[in-house]
This record gives sequence, C-alpha cells and structure tokens, in this order.
Amino acid sequence: MFYHVKDLQFNARVSQPDPRFARVMLEAFGGANGELKSALQYFVQAFSCHNPYPDKYDMLMDIATEEFSHLEIVGATIQMLLGPINGEMKDVVKDSPLHMMMSGKAAKEDLIHQAFTNPHFLVCTPGSPMLTDSNGNPWCATYISANAELTVDLRSNMAGEARAKISYENLIPLTDDPLVKETLVFLMTREVTHFQQFEAALETIQPNFPPGVFQTSPKYSNLYFNMSKGNDARGPWNEGESTRLKEEWQYIENPLEEVRKTDGLLNREPEGTPRTEKDVRQMDEELAMLRSSEVLSATPKENMSWCCTCQEKKEDRK
Repeated sequence: MFYHVKDLQFNARVSQPDPRFARVMLEAFGGANGELKSALQYFVQAFSCHNPYPDKYDMLMDIATEEFSHLEIVGATIQMLLGPINGEMKDVVKDSPLHMMMSGKAAKEDLIHQAFTNPHFLVCTPGSPMLTDSNGNPWCATYISANAELTVDLRSNMAGEARAKISYENLIPLTDDPLVKETLVFLMTREVTHFQQFEAALETIQPNFPPGVFQTSPKYSNLYFNMSKGNDARGPWNEGESTRLKEEWQYIENPLEEVRKTDGLLNREPEGTPRTEKDVRQMDEELAMLRSSEVLSATPKENMSWCCTCQEKKEDRK
C-alpha cells in the first residue's frame, strides 16, 4: 500500500523559468540513469528477496519509494522551470512570442530548433514533464536490471547510483539558478547515500564473491593476457595479488605462444593460487546448498500469504 504525502521530501525551488534547462533535466526524469529507472529497478528486485531476505526486501522497497519521491522532485522542478509556457502555447489565436522563452527572431529560431530535436517536449506536451530523455527517446524497460541474484543486483545498483551521481554532477554546471543547484546537490548526495547502503547490504551476504554460486576455475582466474603491443602498462590489475581471490597475477607476455603451447589453455595447470579444482567443486556444492536452503526454507509450499509477519514466518519454519 502506497500513501502519497503531498509534501516533497526536499523543498524544490526555482528562481525563474528556464525551459531550456527543463529539457536537459528530463535525463533525470525519464533517462537511462534517471529516477524512474532507479525506482522501478529496486521495486522489481525486492520481490525475490521477500521470503529469503526480508531485511533486504525492506531496504529495497524503502529506497525504491524514496526514488519515486525523487522523481516527483525532478518533475516538480521541470514544471517550475517551464513556467507559463503551457498557458502561452494554448493562446493559439494570438501570435504570442512566448515571452519567457523568446525575444526576437533569433530566439524564435532557437525554439524551433529545439522543437526539431525534441518535438514531443516542446510541441506535443508543452508545459509538462515527459518520460523521455532530453532528446525525446522514450523511457524503456530495458533500463531495468533485476537478476533475482542479490549479490548481482546490489552490485548493479551500486553502479547505477554511481552513474546517476555523475549525471547530476554534470547537470549542476549547466544552470545558473542557485535554487535549482540546491535541489540537484540534494539529489546527487542521495545517490552517494544509496551507494553506501547497497554496499553495506552486500557485505552482509557472505561469501559474495564471485557473484552467484559457481566459483571460478583456478586455471584461468588469475591470468592477464597482454593483448596489445607497445607501452605495456603494469599495475595492480596484472601484477601482485588479485583483490578478492588473493591470487598472484600471471602475466602472459605472449598470449599466442601460450595458447598454442597449452592446446588452447586446456593443458594449463594452475599457477600462483592455492585453490584447486577439487576445492572449487566442493565450494560449489556447499554454496549451492546454502543458497538453495535459504530460499526453500523461507518459501512455504502451501497456504501462502504475502503479508504475514516476520514472527509468523519464524513459527512456520519451526
């Protein structure tokens, strides 16, 4: 059940209309890294967490709901930036120059140019936010990433929050309105907050690397192939110890020679790692059983009710 409180989470304000920047702000409304994308992504991801990870379900629904509130903030800001354009466009009898947008022939030609680049925003629905990006591309469900594998989804969310943060960072210099900047800084800050929350949630799932259940083959997990010639860079990505598996990077100076020597890597033995294929198979079995039991033990086979309390779930498991 959603309950709409008509107070905005952050009091969005605008000094004066700026329809051009309103169009740019559509990226945060209906763009690939906008607020609607985030809200629906976390909303969809939450369903698979409901039984096995009720705490993560709660977190994802809370953040999804906050993202909807951010969508409202962005929409309200766009509406204020558009100013009286809707009313002026409706005066079709009078040849009104849309005073807030144009002054003279050059400004009118600029408006027509904008109408060509995004006709929906300035011609089809003037005076209202649209679920498109700034170039008029409609919002698409393919923006949503939900794998029903929590370690993957949380990492995807962290990446999404990082992209959204940069989007706001790039929007801030494009407006001179200090009040609009305040709103953008608030929204940008919340992206960083959510990044940390998803990161913290990921750390409560152990082990969480590699993502999913299957482990990686020690024959190939620490190989770095030098696939280009000249100025071969070295760094912690190809020398020393790997960040998560703590294996010694094996730098393959000549990949073609290595591939031919090992029959396409089939005859290559693990190097620089304490892991063995036997260890990997055992870990696969143990982790598969653990993850499966987490879901199955929390999922009733009959008399299911979505709204039962956490205490009821505990009693059912007994």
